[in-house]
Amino acid sequence: MSLHALIVLSNLFLLVHSYKILALFPHPGKSHVDVFLPLTKALARKGHEVTVISHFPLKTPQINYTDVSLGNETTPLINILDMDNKARTRWEKWGIIHLLQEFAAYSCKIGFESSQLREFLRHERTFDVIIVEFFNSDCFAGLVQKFKAPVVGISSCTIMHWTNERFGNPTHPAYIPNNLMEFSDRMTFFQRIENLLSGLFHHFFYNKIIMNTDETLIRKYLGYETPTLKQIVFNASLLLVNTHFSLNLPRPLVPAVIEVGGIHIDKPKKIPENLEKWINESAHGVIYFSLGSMIKGHTFPDEKRSEFLKAFGRLPQRVLWKWENETMSGKPDNVMIQKWMPQLDILCHPNVKAFISHGGLLGTTEAVHCGVPVVVMPQYGDQFTNARALEANGGGVILHLSEATEERIYDALKTILDPRFQKQAKELSARFRDRPLPPLETAIYWVEYVARHRGAHHMRTAAVDMPLYKYLLLDVIAFLVLVAGLLFALFFYATRAILRKLFTKRDKQKTN
Repeated sequence: MSLHALIVLSNLFLLVHSYKILALFPHPGKSHVDVFLPLTKALARKGHEVTVISHFPLKTPQINYTDVSLGNETTPLINILDMDNKARTRWEKWGIIHLLQEFAAYSCKIGFESSQLREFLRHERTFDVIIVEFFNSDCFAGLVQKFKAPVVGISSCTIMHWTNERFGNPTHPAYIPNNLMEFSDRMTFFQRIENLLSGLFHHFFYNKIIMNTDETLIRKYLGYETPTLKQIVFNASLLLVNTHFSLNLPRPLVPAVIEVGGIHIDKPKKIPENLEKWINESAHGVIYFSLGSMIKGHTFPDEKRSEFLKAFGRLPQRVLWKWENETMSGKPDNVMIQKWMPQLDILCHPNVKAFISHGGLLGTTEAVHCGVPVVVMPQYGDQFTNARALEANGGGVILHLSEATEERIYDALKTILDPRFQKQAKELSARFRDRPLPPLETAIYWVEYVARHRGAHHMRTAAVDMPLYKYLLLDVIAFLVLVAGLLFALFFYATRAILRKLFTKRDKQKTN
């Protein structure tokens, strides 16, 4: 067969097996898009027609890939949070759900008001599968009713408490921590009480307040009635979640929940020449310091920054610090600051020995992938749970900002720079990488699986449709308690009757 014929046949194969895929990423946080962007790009490279609705259109156009922008450069949540207003106390963690509600209302409003989205919705379109993020809002799930295609949910973080019930996924508060609190899978008695109550509170707040707000916004902006959002999201076929049991603690998952932790990680690229030279010339290695895309590093409290700089000045290692300003007062010679750095490429450099992070899941995952131990300073949201999981698996130590003195910073860094800790981090990396398929290939397979079978409701457990009293066996327990009570009562009255008869007979004999 000629080469030309092979090319024609391969193109025909692509045409036959090409699907139309819509991806909805309404959250303006960049990391929420970055984590699944490799999936949408890979699906387009495979010949599928991919349409992505988000705040972050591709800078370089790609074949089979259409962007629908939800805003402009002022709307994404990049460098918007200060270091001094994060949820650190117990009650602030309980109340983080309110911050998520504010982000949700903001993202829904600016998304629905996008001129590109309104133009997109004016035309009749069909899709074979819809990918939608399940995070702090379901307002864009209202589009599912318009296009009537199977839904693949995605989660850029550990599964939100209110998402589990959509797939009948078991979540037991005795050992599965609420990801908005600060617990590991091994909790004390009082931690288990708080884990249970906070989970119930967050679950109630989301389902009764956030979802009601979402439905109001859908009616206002989309202009058509939909089934309840609960009906739509509970009908989802599959959930791809950015976790892996080696890092995020083992837990039971139903067949419709697939772990693809590290899906965004590609092969490291060459580092810019100035950074490469600076890293290579450090005889004792390099420490990388970054607080992610949402936190403004330059809002670091001055007194805390001074403590870090003093600790860095005592170390033989060099420090790369992602810093949004051009200058930093009091910076020692072994510290380099830059506004942006290629994080994955730096972390996977063999001379990078440690990472100081806020505990975002993407950065944590990259550090584990590269085998670099972490000093974690969690600031908000799931970062506290990520930090506990990393610590439990031997990949890092926790240092709360309020406790960050020169000595504690220095001690934390010396701990993870110790050869034994470095070895632990490499072992964790080996466990994280050891899988039957790379996470990106796994995700591609399951998206195509849902498209091929027009949904995957055969993977849906009966638990999804069960009322709570059935799921918790409350009716069975009540029945068994009732039966046990009746048997006990029967035994009691029968025994009493027999004893009464015996004693009555004996009394008569004595009388005679």
